[in-house]
Amino acid sequence: MIEHLDGAVATTGFDVPVEPLRRVTHFTGEPGCIAEAREFAGQFLEQLRNEWCATADERYGGELLLVVSELVTNADRHSHGPYILELEGSDNSVTVTVYDSSVALPQIFPRDPERIGRHGLEIVHAVADEVVVERVPVGKRIRATLRLGG
Repeated sequence: MIEHLDGAVATTGFDVPVEPLRRVTHFTGEPGCIAEAREFAGQFLEQLRNEWCATADERYGGELLLVVSELVTNADRHSHGPYILELEGSDNSVTVTVYDSSVALPQIFPRDPERIGRHGLEIVHAVADEVVVERVPVGKRIRATLRLGG
């Protein structure tokens, strides 16, 4: 908030946003969706840095893009319809949520360095501070929260 004192402008200290930054997009599964999701997340993170003064370092940005890539790739591979990517963040965390039409909940397999593929959710759990998977009326929702570093 800004107060005007005899024509001068003085900040009051309440200039920070009060609602988390939230952006949502949807994908149809067309080729290029995963790259578009990563670009969307990159723009979101830049906006979060500018509007929330979030101190997200390069490593954190990479982790965010990795989580977005894994969750969108899983939705693209395993759902039978469009899927939604929702990003919500503030100065200290970002939550990545993906909704898709499949009711099959993903599985985490035991660690096996010789296994080819099926490491996506394992990676998300390793990077995120919290992961929640649940069925919703449209299929399922996977939500991963990352606390900001930097």
